[in-house]
Amino acid sequence: MSNDNDKGFLSQEEIDALLNGGESKGEAKEEATELSDVEKDLLGEVGNISMGSASTALSTIINQPVNITTPVVTVTTLNELKNDFKVPNIALEVKYTSGIVGENLLVIAVKDAAVIANFMMGGDGTLKDDEAKELSEIQESAVSEAMNQMIGSAATSMATMFMREVNISPPKSQIWTDVTEPLTEAISPDEPIVRVSFSLKIGNLVDSSIMQILPVATAKKIVSIMMGQEKTDESSEKEKEAKKQETPKQETPKQKAASETAASSETSQEQKQQPPIKEKPIEVQQAAFQPLESQGNTEVVPKNIDLIMDVPLQISVVLGRTKKKIKDILNLGTGSLIELDKLAEEPVEILVNGKKVAYGEVVVIDENFGVRITGIVSNEERIKSLHTS
Repeated sequence: MSNDNDKGFLSQEEIDALLNGGESKGEAKEEATELSDVEKDLLGEVGNISMGSASTALSTIINQPVNITTPVVTVTTLNELKNDFKVPNIALEVKYTSGIVGENLLVIAVKDAAVIANFMMGGDGTLKDDEAKELSEIQESAVSEAMNQMIGSAATSMATMFMREVNISPPKSQIWTDVTEPLTEAISPDEPIVRVSFSLKIGNLVDSSIMQILPVATAKKIVSIMMGQEKTDESSEKEKEAKKQETPKQETPKQKAASETAASSETSQEQKQQPPIKEKPIEVQQAAFQPLESQGNTEVVPKNIDLIMDVPLQISVVLGRTKKKIKDILNLGTGSLIELDKLAEEPVEILVNGKKVAYGEVVVIDENFGVRITGIVSNEERIKSLHTS
């Protein structure tokens, strides 16, 4: 006797594959753990703005100029991450309790943390050799407080962007001195994670990096919020309650039959009592269509992208650039002239967080230099820069 497949029937696996759109479980899992270039760009932009607020908080604490810039987003695991680590490090772990759900780790080298602690304790940031290798209990407490303030400022910045309240749990700090030790118990060593590396500069003493670690699910949650594809939990609950109230109660067959009989009898009586109504003439209008527009190059603009405009950003003006050989740089002295690659009347570039947004001309305002804007980069080009940066 032949089986069902010989008769032309589909197997259960083939039916499941058709219902899933031909996508295998492996492909679905891979898609859930990977990030597209657009998602990485958005995460980098969110990180750039939130860590910009964090750098401002740290600068206020230690009374030194702090710059945290140039985010680089990659997908990896904690096991792979350990191979690139140089110990010792200090990691501060917090959990998002509202607005976003998930873990967030902020990792910084101990030698950089020691400089921060030195500034917080009234020093000038210079360290002895032994101080750069390990932190005392007081230094660890001071650095943990500074990092806590940084993450708190970053969460406030994210709340402004997301238009929702973002809260975090009390932080837990850990000194990581051995690559064989687990960095965190909240994330599995083989679980895909998102690493966002930033350049960290503190005055003239620190030129290093700082790292943020997120689970992929948390990162995708942030992306969905920025793209306007995710609703708050309160709104979704309200919608569910509204749907429940709108759903009519199911009637029993007897009740349904009785109601239909009563309705039909009432309708027949009304038809007998009421005189015939003349039908109104049907109005016929010519169909009107909106003009067709070319949608080939239409970009999907995130609905919440305008919320970024409310966050303070750093503005810089580029007067010009040039290239010099090393011997020319070494020969520079007081009174030396450097010729730039811009003409005298050519407009200067206005950058926001390192991205060009406008052109202008240099003016003097109350004995201070200023810039009069003469041209604006279009919004479309600025949004496209999120995908090409």
